[in-house]
Amino acid sequence: MDLKLPIQIIDELSDGEVRARGELDLASGEIRNVRYEDYDVATQGVPAAQEDYEFSVGILQNGAREVEFRVEADGSGRYSLTANELLELKGRAAKLFTQAPR
Repeated sequence: MDLKLPIQIIDELSDGEVRARGELDLASGEIRNVRYEDYDVATQGVPAAQEDYEFSVGILQNGAREVEFRVEADGSGRYSLTANELLELKGRAAKLFTQAPR
């Protein structure tokens, strides 16, 4: 099954945040096609490699409803979910998408 969902990614830094959009592959937990908003990776580097990087979260939306989940990020710019996080997210996403959007 090839199911990819659009998500928002937020990299939390000690004095701010970096927002991006990407595609979550529900089969593997990998996040691809990451596009940063108002952030230049070429000059600033990957957010997860910054000295003041704290953590990353993902947000999956259906209308006004959303589900937040932990995202693993590494210094090379790759984002993914752990197997346990992915399993939990699949259940939460099913509930999110079976409810009518607000």
